[in-house]
Amino acid sequence: MAVVLLGVGFATVSHTRSSLDASITEALTYRLSDLQPIAATATPVLSGVSRDTGQQVLDLTGHLVAASPEVPEPLLTPAELASAQRGRVLVDHAAAGMLDGPVRIGAAPTGDGSRIAVVAVTLSDRDAAVADLRQELLIGLPLALLASAVGAYLLAAAALRPVERMRARAAAITAEAPDQRLPVPAARDEISRLGITFNDLLDRLHAALERERQFVADASHDLRTPLSLLTTELELALRRPRTARELTAALGSALEETGRLSRLAQDLLLLARTDQASIDHVGITSRSPEVVEVRPVIESVIARYRTSTGEREVILDSAPGLSVRTDADDLDRAMANLIDNAVQHGRPPIIITVQPAATTRSQGTMTVEVRDHGPGFDPDFLPRAFDRFTRADDARTRGGTGLGLAIVAALARRNGGRVTATNHPDGGTTVTLTLRAAPTPIPASG
Repeated sequence: MAVVLLGVGFATVSHTRSSLDASITEALTYRLSDLQPIAATATPVLSGVSRDTGQQVLDLTGHLVAASPEVPEPLLTPAELASAQRGRVLVDHAAAGMLDGPVRIGAAPTGDGSRIAVVAVTLSDRDAAVADLRQELLIGLPLALLASAVGAYLLAAAALRPVERMRARAAAITAEAPDQRLPVPAARDEISRLGITFNDLLDRLHAALERERQFVADASHDLRTPLSLLTTELELALRRPRTARELTAALGSALEETGRLSRLAQDLLLLARTDQASIDHVGITSRSPEVVEVRPVIESVIARYRTSTGEREVILDSAPGLSVRTDADDLDRAMANLIDNAVQHGRPPIIITVQPAATTRSQGTMTVEVRDHGPGFDPDFLPRAFDRFTRADDARTRGGTGLGLAIVAALARRNGGRVTATNHPDGGTTVTLTLRAAPTPIPASG
């Protein structure tokens, strides 16, 4: 700012001096033109002039023919006299007779060329005006700089006051008091939009924190139950001598609870790995995906369930050769969880349908629908069906950890897909797994 004001002051002084010089030169030229006819007369009579101007008439040798009282001596040097004989001359002298300060002299020959007309004008008024202007600028520009600095500070302070309030509120937000939000100014400007954006961020962080707290609480509860049962079984087994049959039963119960703990730990580890892959943006979509034929994978999973639950009927409706781009182990685990969920909480028949997506919006994808014929989900539970440790009320009495569908959702995301759940109009629940389709190979012609 100071450099700008300095440049403005310098330009103002230079422009003013140049304008005054032009005005003085123009006035001097007019007076010289008026003097030339008078100088050509036999006896030139010079009119009265002011203290700022002097006039002379010289012969060609430089001697005075006539002069005003302010300039009693010839004003031109021999070189200037010679130049004036050839045409108009303008020169500045440091002094001239009794005129104040430096002067500007104009000289020109008369019409017949026998004499030289000379006019001198003082430049002291110009210098005084420029000096006054310079002095005023030296006082005014620093004051303007100070005023602009103070104004800029006050304006910046007023503009940043909402930011300071937001900063102070942000410093007060802790994990113990996460409900506070940043104050948003009423003005619809950039700061207001920044506050709204940060509040949205805080809402998401708060929701994530609540989910983590609930996750830890639910995990602790689900871990505590089998550990308590395992401890009880072992304590009872050691309390008094037991028969071989009682010890076998106690060890079998302990093994069952240990298996439950192991499955829960594996589920938690799988969810942690998929979460980390999402945070690092690393997943099957960033690697070279496998092309997996869907039908053999699902048939393998169905075979396992038919072995353990022979009375349950599982029907697969899938054309051969339908393939998806996914990890084969992830697809196996997701289908196992979906079938297990249908077996545990639904009723047969369980129908699995594999087909390309029917809508234009979902072109390039394959859907796997798993439908049971049970009572379906409570409508209030549907939005939370894929949250971790969430179970329908009646499902809590049937065991399970509430991680099955959450794992399916995590595996689907990791492979660039998605999963949804709806209640079928004719009863039961339909869970739809959508994955990226792979080109169906064309059989070679014989």
